[in-house]
Amino acid sequence: MIYQIFGIIFPVVAIVLVGYFYATKFQPNMETANTINMNIFLPALMFSVLSKESFQIQNYQLLAISGVIVILGSGFIAWIIARVLNINIKTFVPPMMFSNTGNVGLPIAVLAFGEIALGAAVVLFAIEMLLHFTFGAYILSKNSNLLPVFRSPILIATLTGIGINLIDFEPWLPATQMVDLLGQAAIPLLLFTLGTRLIGVNFGDWKLGVLGSFLCPLSGLAIALIVVQFFDFETLHYQQLILFSVLPPAVLNHVMAEKYQQQPETVASIVTIGNIGSLFILPMALYYVLSIN
Repeated sequence: MIYQIFGIIFPVVAIVLVGYFYATKFQPNMETANTINMNIFLPALMFSVLSKESFQIQNYQLLAISGVIVILGSGFIAWIIARVLNINIKTFVPPMMFSNTGNVGLPIAVLAFGEIALGAAVVLFAIEMLLHFTFGAYILSKNSNLLPVFRSPILIATLTGIGINLIDFEPWLPATQMVDLLGQAAIPLLLFTLGTRLIGVNFGDWKLGVLGSFLCPLSGLAIALIVVQFFDFETLHYQQLILFSVLPPAVLNHVMAEKYQQQPETVASIVTIGNIGSLFILPMALYYVLSIN
């Protein structure tokens, strides 16, 4: 079991480290690569998975609802903690709600369970992104413009893929293969760019970062364990919900904090320390879910 977990974690950590050391030596500007990934590769991955005949959307409704409950429940717990400890809610709550389903969640799901797990992982990622760009933006600024959300290539690809699936339309095979190839670039690039973002991070707010590195996975896990008492999940979806619940804060939290000028350096500390802490949290979560028959 330990060797199996190491085999799952190693490729993820290795690619992140490649990105880190590359950025240390060459200081690349990754903005273009990030934009291409968000606008081309990730939408291609979403469309590729959701439009396939093997993806039966009705089988994922319970998982999607549970994902929403975990996100909102984690936010509620973080809000209580922030009020008690007098922490800025706009700075602290979003990173506790919105986890790294893209950079970490997608590759971990595929490496742990194989391609069969990609459908559930994509559904949870889509739910996370939609809530982050809507409710998350609202937390940071009540005057935020939500119109760009509906122009997002990821959302458009998600809805188009689901639409094609529902009407049972079979796209032209060469076009499908082209989209599949584009989508295959998304996960490695997500991990690589995560590594490049570790350069020059300010650890000045390390105490808040350490608090977040524990609260983010523990609050999510607590909500998930409550949810599974009420719903009857198939084993794979149960396993993925547990993994989803313990993921570290999303890098996107830092991007959003910069956009809305909400203490971005503090958020960067929370995100970075949380992702480093996941090196200890995720192996334990994997040990648990992989032991389930």
